[in-house]
Amino acid sequence: MKVKVTRKEHFNAAHRLFNPAWSDEKNNEVFGKCNNPHFHGHNYELEVSLVGDPDPDTGYLFDMKKLSDLVRQHVIKEFDHKNLNLDTVYFKNLNPTAENIAIVIWRILRQHIDSKYELKIKLYETERNCVEYPAH
Repeated sequence: MKVKVTRKEHFNAAHRLFNPAWSDEKNNEVFGKCNNPHFHGHNYELEVSLVGDPDPDTGYLFDMKKLSDLVRQHVIKEFDHKNLNLDTVYFKNLNPTAENIAIVIWRILRQHIDSKYELKIKLYETERNCVEYPAH
């Protein structure tokens, strides 16, 4: 029987949605105020979930302290109080939409979490807007 555990974390970051191949007019049309050349910020809420079978010896699916440490070390430390466009390597050539941020976080954590666990990311950009990856 599969179990899902979730760790919730928080980070603050600034970004600008912008496609350098487009004109300023098209960027403004598509991204609106999110295209502000002086950037804008969000208070992101992040949920990292693992799905799998609990260990018969411990009863744990995954040690939650270890999961918290992994998220803090590899995601929060990289993104919190940063300008995602300017201060991270991940978004030098990738538009930092909520969708892309969630995918990047998944890719970062997947390197550190055994593939026997299904990894799911849920990222709230605002109280009303969130992204889930993968989307199944």
